[in-house]
Amino acid sequence: MPRIPPLPEPEWDEQTREALQAGAPGLKGRLGENNIFSTLARHPRLMRRWLPFGGFLLGRGVLPARERELLILRTGYNCSSAYEWGQHLRISEGLGIDREEILRVAQGPGADGWSAADAALLQAADELHRDAKISEPTWAQLSEDHDERALIELTMLVGHYHMVAYALNSLEVELDEGLEGLP
Repeated sequence: MPRIPPLPEPEWDEQTREALQAGAPGLKGRLGENNIFSTLARHPRLMRRWLPFGGFLLGRGVLPARERELLILRTGYNCSSAYEWGQHLRISEGLGIDREEILRVAQGPGADGWSAADAALLQAADELHRDAKISEPTWAQLSEDHDERALIELTMLVGHYHMVAYALNSLEVELDEGLEGLP
């Protein structure tokens, strides 16, 4: 049982209804059909201010979608967030990322099969999770393939999805139908 249940659609005010009727890239159905959004709708002012930032990171940033999803998946795994993992497994598969590669994210940057660039992304997520900072060697590797904007966005993306995982885990948001939990 969730600690705070999703807000039922009949209880949505007009602004909440407008926000939750929208779709988002990679998500199934309308936002309001996903427990994360209908749960956050219980704090509508916060939700409406959070949605544009999260939406920017999810679909309008400079990081390529595959890199973004590897970072989010690793962050969800590091934070033991079954909901975050499940949503982004679905999004990743929708982008055409192979399931074997997705599941390898859980093994981390040292797993066989990663390019140096991909391993650096996962290492960055691990270092941010563990140390709240990317090390010099990892930063140097990331800098070979990413400009300043992408490096800034990468750190903000991992931090944002930590925040989301903290909320999902603490609120005990239940998996939506069809979502898989952590491997």
